Amino acid sequence: MKIKALFVLLFLSIASLAQKVDDKIFSKKLNGERTFSIYTPPSYESNTKKNYPVLVLLDGEYLADPFSGILKYGNYWDDLPEMIIVAINQNYGETRFNDSEYGEDGLPANSGAKFFEFIGFELLPYVQSKYRTLPFRMIAGHDTTAGFLNFYLYKDDPIFNAFISLSPEMAPLMEDRIAERLSKIQKPIFYYHATSTGDLEEIQEKTKKLDDFAKEIKNPNVIYRYDVFKNTSHYSLVAEAIPSAFYFIFNGYQPISKLEFNEKILKLEKGYAQYLIDKYDYIEKKIGIKMQPRMSDFKAIEAAILKNKAYDEFQLLADYSDKQYPKTMLGTYQRGLYFEKTGDNKRAIKEYLRAYTQEPIGDLTKDYLMDRAEALKGKKDAPKEEETPAPTEETPTEEQKKE
Repeated sequence: MKIKALFVLLFLSIASLAQKVDDKIFSKKLNGERTFSIYTPPSYESNTKKNYPVLVLLDGEYLADPFSGILKYGNYWDDLPEMIIVAINQNYGETRFNDSEYGEDGLPANSGAKFFEFIGFELLPYVQSKYRTLPFRMIAGHDTTAGFLNFYLYKDDPIFNAFISLSPEMAPLMEDRIAERLSKIQKPIFYYHATSTGDLEEIQEKTKKLDDFAKEIKNPNVIYRYDVFKNTSHYSLVAEAIPSAFYFIFNGYQPISKLEFNEKILKLEKGYAQYLIDKYDYIEKKIGIKMQPRMSDFKAIEAAILKNKAYDEFQLLADYSDKQYPKTMLGTYQRGLYFEKTGDNKRAIKEYLRAYTQEPIGDLTKDYLMDRAEALKGKKDAPKEEETPAPTEETPTEEQKKE
């Protein structure tokens, strides 16, 4: 318990470093002012060309600190992306029940219907007009608001790409409707929900029923996860569910780890360069973040190619490097490695020398590549394995000659 408490204090202290701005707009839908807080990441002011995903937090007054704390911690290690948080003030419970109101049919009604439209038609457009945002949007809530956020999934084209529903109190028929929508959704959706063994019985039953339905869904557009935490209450599960939800949604965003390298990449028979390409294509297409591949990931793929002697893969890797870092010597270095490892020293020297006119990157410098070129001078080209003719009926093998 002491360790958990220390982690909570750490996250809260990190969250305090977030750039928070209290804001408000007049809502025609709600016929009054609505307050909220905007948390921008540390790089927002310094990197003016960067756009960010958006996380809308219901129950923002008590969820903002733990959510922003986990994000800051994950981003420090480059495990999670930076994002803009929009924390809606629901007056510590005074308005959340009205905001989440629904009718007997299990659909938003009265003040709930107005709040539903406020977020989609007023709040999000305001945030998009004032801040540099990406199309990738998330929404999160706890108990009453966790149930409410599922209403956005009912639409044919949901305005959110990821849903974090923590211990949701569901409207009538909600578990059936969510399952139906997940089975038919036509865009990539991340859906995360959680409960605990100490949660309210009704919540445990409904989330379990939804999970039973979801397990049968075969929709490639849906990335789904359900967590049941042990020894936690309706409230304490939030502290465990937040990092679980983030690392589920952004699985694949992280740099290639030692575990991923050993358990996934090294065990491939081929396709090492394609693995890297697919990794960053996934980040762009599923998560909505277009980013240059990390140099550490290029080095990991280089190591896998060398260890498995799959030298031909350096050519595809070099082409990809030229696209991602076009003015640097990265692709040239990789082509030089290809020629060097396949025994064509003359062409390897030529590639390494060509890097002299290009920009250094990472630990690749002009001196380093010049030294590699110098080390190859005077060495004879080694014969390539593929240059040895295969035995044919016209060319008998040595064993056939002896016979």
